[in-house]
Formats: sequence, C-alpha cells, structure tokens
Amino acid sequence: MAAIWLTSLMVAHAQEAETFSIATLNVDGLPQKILVAKVNPDGPGGGGSVRIGRYLQKRGYDMVFMQEDFNYHEELTVPLEDDYQMDSWTGDLGVDGRQIDFLHLQNHRFECDGLMGAWKNGITLTSTSRTPWAANFGKFSHALDEMVTKGFRRYELTLTGGQRIVVYNMHMDAGDTADEREGKDSLDRNARLKQWNQLRDDILTHLDTCSVIVVGDLNSYYCRDQIKSNFIDEIDATGRAKVYDAWVELQNNGKYPDPIDGIVCCETDGNILESGEVLDKVLYINPTNGTGIHAVSYKLDTTDYQHDGKMLGDHYPVSVTFQIGGGKPTGIETVKNEELRVKNYYDLQGRRVDGHARGIVIERNGEQTHKRIIK
Repeated sequence: MAAIWLTSLMVAHAQEAETFSIATLNVDGLPQKILVAKVNPDGPGGGGSVRIGRYLQKRGYDMVFMQEDFNYHEELTVPLEDDYQMDSWTGDLGVDGRQIDFLHLQNHRFECDGLMGAWKNGITLTSTSRTPWAANFGKFSHALDEMVTKGFRRYELTLTGGQRIVVYNMHMDAGDTADEREGKDSLDRNARLKQWNQLRDDILTHLDTCSVIVVGDLNSYYCRDQIKSNFIDEIDATGRAKVYDAWVELQNNGKYPDPIDGIVCCETDGNILESGEVLDKVLYINPTNGTGIHAVSYKLDTTDYQHDGKMLGDHYPVSVTFQIGGGKPTGIETVKNEELRVKNYYDLQGRRVDGHARGIVIERNGEQTHKRIIK
C-alpha cells in the first residue's frame, strides 16, 4: 500500500512582505598541516574549498555566514565574487611572516577569527564590528580554542526592499568529543555559557527596532547547554524582544529539547537526521516595537553538500528563509504530495518543484499567481 503524505502550505497574504534566505556553514578551513605538524589532514583543503564556493554560488543564498575561513580563503570566495559583497578576511593560521616564539607557544594566539560574511549585490552593509570572546578554554587541547581569536561579528544590513536587519555571526568554543560524550566537558560548557551571556548583553545593548538574526557554529545543544534559560528566556524577560529558533519552530513542533547535563543526545556516531538538532543554529529576535521577521523554511542540506560520498566541510549547511513585513503568514492548506507533482509549483528561480519541495514556492495557474510557503 502506498503511503499518502501530506504537506502543509502556508499562504503569504501580504504583498508588502519581502523574503530572503540566509545560510550558515563551517567551511573547515583549518590548514591540513602547519610546518611538519598535521592539523586537519581530513579537511577539504584547497580543492574542497573550491567545491564549497561553487556549491554556494549554485545555491544562491541571499546571505551566507561562514566559520573557519582560515587557510583557503581565496579558493572559497573566488566563485562568489561576481554575485556577492564580502566582509574583511582576518587571515590564516600560518607561520609565514609571523614572529612566533616556538619555545613558548602557550603564549601565542593567532589574531584571526575565521568568520566571513557574504551578501548578494543589492543588499547594503551599513556597518560591521568584530568582538572577541571574553572567555575561552583550551590551549593545546579541547579544539585549541585559545589559539585563535574567536568571537562574533555584527552586521547592520539593508535588504533590497529597504528593510533593515542585524545579523550576528560567530564561532563558539568547541570541546573534546570523548569528554562530551562522557559528560566531562564542564570547562568547555562554562566557556560557552559565558559566551552566550556576552552575546546576549551585546544584543540588548544595541537593540532598537531592527530584527536580529543569530547564526553560526555555536557548538551548543539545548540538551547540554543552558541556551534557553540564559539567553532566550533572559531576553524575553526584558519585555523588549522575543527570541525564536528556526529549527525549534519548523522542525521540532515549537518544543525546546530538555537539558540533560553533560550528555550529547542529538547525534549518534556521526549520524545526522535532517530534522534533528545540530550545532549550527539560526535564531532570530523580534523587538516588540519593530516590523518583525518570521522563519518560513528550514533546511539542513545533507544531500547536495557532498563529494565522492563525503561531506564537503566540517558540518552540513543550515539555511533558513525569512519573511519580513506583512505580518506572519496565516491560512494553512493541506494537500496531498501527489497534487504538488501535478500542479504547477515553481521555486523563486522559476524551476519546477515536486512534492518533496520545502520553502517558498510560486503556484501558477491559468488565472493568477499565488506565493505559497511549504512548511
């Protein structure tokens, strides 16, 4: 017996609304080796970084925010140069041209953050700033977080329709996988907690009427990090804004996973479900007196982000499509997947889509065109 699958369609009802897509991905740009020391031998290297850049060019996200853009920056970004404006690169993890005291490496820190932002031509950057984390842990272990000047970058952007948003891109402290699985990573979690608090305070300091989007490799799970109580609930409690997580809203039925102290409960032996929680997140914050944005689609691309059966970078990309203005989409229709295959549904680039589509699509019939959102 063939199963009948249902897909929910949300009808966007306001002509004033603008939509835009945003993606976050760790591009795994650590050098494969420094001098004779192996650093990231299984990383994508130069050739893989070119493939990542071409993947992003083909996907055509309106905005892309990357982490670990270190030693293969040119290979990564050359495919994007014609269609995107890009942020300033802060350098690689190399020894050429640097004065390094190899006898006291514990005192050395690379003054680069690995963060990179790219936004399509037509989107305007008003201002940007770079802030290092006040707390890190791990010099020669626990992902070497103290060897690099990690932190966050803040962007004020104006979309093509004139709406303003703020985006934060960041890379939070990582940890040792074995310690995480055994619940022995308290120092890493304490460092991340301080980083979440620093991020929260910076957002509240600068909060005005613009919606804020938080993206990045946050190295955080709701089941092991106190994200909800220390970040989301604290901002909500001010009465000045409301925080949302696109994955929680669109993939987890609006429910935040319960904390399980010290235990990684969301991935098993590297297996990742497209609907499951991952380390890379897209959160957004709507000021109470602002226009407001709403997440209308969420995707973890475990299918196309591969080469020879292996993931191109360190993590699969997470992308979210937002609607800004026009109020929250309402009016839910339920149709059979087979109907999506026979009706004329197209993505925003005009390509025909089938019943497995997700995100914003256009329904074309003989009389008029309707914009729909497939949840």
